[in-house]
Amino acid sequence: MASERDLTEQQRQEILQRLPSDALRAKALAIASGAAARAPRSAESIEDSAALDIAKVAPPLAVAAGSSHEQRSAERVMLGLLGERLGTVLSPRRLTHASGAYVEVDGASPDLRVLVECWAHQGSAKVAQKYKLVNDATKLAWIAKSLEPSPERLILCVSDQLAVAHLRGRSWQGAAIRDLGVEIEVVDLPVELIETILSAQKRQYR
Repeated sequence: MASERDLTEQQRQEILQRLPSDALRAKALAIASGAAARAPRSAESIEDSAALDIAKVAPPLAVAAGSSHEQRSAERVMLGLLGERLGTVLSPRRLTHASGAYVEVDGASPDLRVLVECWAHQGSAKVAQKYKLVNDATKLAWIAKSLEPSPERLILCVSDQLAVAHLRGRSWQGAAIRDLGVEIEVVDLPVELIETILSAQKRQYR
């Protein structure tokens, strides 16, 4: 960061997000800023010094065990695939309820006719995870009631049939989701992205 003067703010943030905590990110930023502000030195010297200092506190590419970066990236791909299927563009959106409370939805069409929550999980859902989709469905149904006109479709988007297998048959959770007017759509992700998610789940013990 100290030697690359042309980095955009987004690129700087992406580099910092590789560190596992806010404290380490702040320290790394201070190190890089201090190196850049010191007396003129060669780019190689600055880069080596900053890299050594950061290495003392964490590996440059360290990822926190519980980080869900891979899933968030996959969910953006899922929104794109679902949007193509529906013939619309789906983007993250903050929606405010009449009560003043607000929710963040993973995806919404420009006209708010479609609201989506994504879950980039591979494999069967564990016990605690089985309630996530019910919670997401409740959120969609609740905020939809405050919108005029009402959304035409409320969708839970997943990337694996196994992740929603517990909602089939006589499951009360599946029945509750259907009664809320929320449907489930499954999109197929590229093999490489599925492997990335599986690797992340293994790291996260999910």
